Amino acid sequence: MIYMNNSKNKLGLKITSPYILWSGLFIVIPLFLIVFFAFTKMEGGEYIFNLDNFKELMNPLYIKVFWRSIRLALISTILCLIIGYPTAYIISRTKASRQGTLLMLAIIPMWMNFLLRTYAWSAILGREGILNTILTTIGLQPVNILYTDLAVMLGMVYNFLPFMILPIYTVLSKMDHDLINAAKDLGANGIQVFYKIIFPLSMPGVASGITMVFMPAVSTFVISKLLGGGQFMLIGNLIEQQFMSVGDWHFGSAISLFMMLVILITMAIMNKFSDESDKEGGGLLL
Repeated sequence: MIYMNNSKNKLGLKITSPYILWSGLFIVIPLFLIVFFAFTKMEGGEYIFNLDNFKELMNPLYIKVFWRSIRLALISTILCLIIGYPTAYIISRTKASRQGTLLMLAIIPMWMNFLLRTYAWSAILGREGILNTILTTIGLQPVNILYTDLAVMLGMVYNFLPFMILPIYTVLSKMDHDLINAAKDLGANGIQVFYKIIFPLSMPGVASGITMVFMPAVSTFVISKLLGGGQFMLIGNLIEQQFMSVGDWHFGSAISLFMMLVILITMAIMNKFSDESDKEGGGLLL
């Protein structure tokens, strides 16, 4: 019996060893390097451990960058939720034979390269782009949207909207419709059914969608560079600048740790909401 257990342990170790090696090389070691550089400074050719990098984060200039990044990411996430939830609900309520087609139409943009999708918005929102061409054709004044916060938010919503639709649709499509029918039989109208049954039970999908949209939105640098014209510095742009242009890996690592902290806090909050909604859903089922 002991021999069989040892054989199983050896077999399990052989199977998981490639994953352990991959995780060590590309997850653990990079994270260790980021933490090491974040808490050190190069002085006299030696690494000195201190908190100067984090003290520098308190500079009002960087706080303004952090606030702008979080604000744009939050607004974009809210817009994705406002657009994505009805879309996911409509898809989940259509015939099963049509749901696949509608879902494919929602995720088709993801098949295209991320940079190409973002560049397309430059052609749409540019001074002589498609939008201004249509406006001038019908006798209206052209608008200047490109290289503004609005252009950056549009780019975020367009690129990350499928990440909001998919988890919400998954939850809604698996929802027990007997609960909805029971609520209607007990006299609940459509609005009451939605707020008392459908929306609470779909909160795990909403929490997943918010997390999946907010994380890339708060850390993006490509969208702000292409659609913001480099005029709007976000956290992702600041990190890229420190690593690629300035060459200050210590400060860049400190910013990266700060961003990871923001993302972890967001995930913890969303997981709490998701757990509470699961308990409420269990109560409804009972």
